[in-house]
Amino acid sequence: QVQLVESGGGLVQAGGSLRLACAASGRTFRLYAVGWFRQAPGKERELVARISSGGSTYYADFVKGRFTISRDNDKNTAYLQMNSLTPEDTTVYFCAASSTSNYYTRMDQYPYWGQGTQVTVSS
Repeated sequence: QVQLVESGGGLVQAGGSLRLACAASGRTFRLYAVGWFRQAPGKERELVARISSGGSTYYADFVKGRFTISRDNDKNTAYLQMNSLTPEDTTVYFCAASSTSNYYTRMDQYPYWGQGTQVTVSS
């Protein structure tokens, strides 16, 4: 089992950058795939990016070229570097983890979740 805590959200102007962090408890973090999701009010939670236990990455089309997911297993932390932010990126971002597959894309496939961190991009 793993517990996740996000940090790094905040207010930024359009075109700016933020780096989100997802700190995990436990000694087996390296065995988990980590996904970053976001959920706007009234919408389904959607996958933004995913990193496998081996470091392979996946990005949703709407963030390709702007966001970068990474992980530091020594620090039990995954990151989401967000550049060229737009007001459309404003929402709550969540990290999630799964030890059973590196390829999950749906939120119901991830059993472990953080509490979320708010990202607000002003125009």
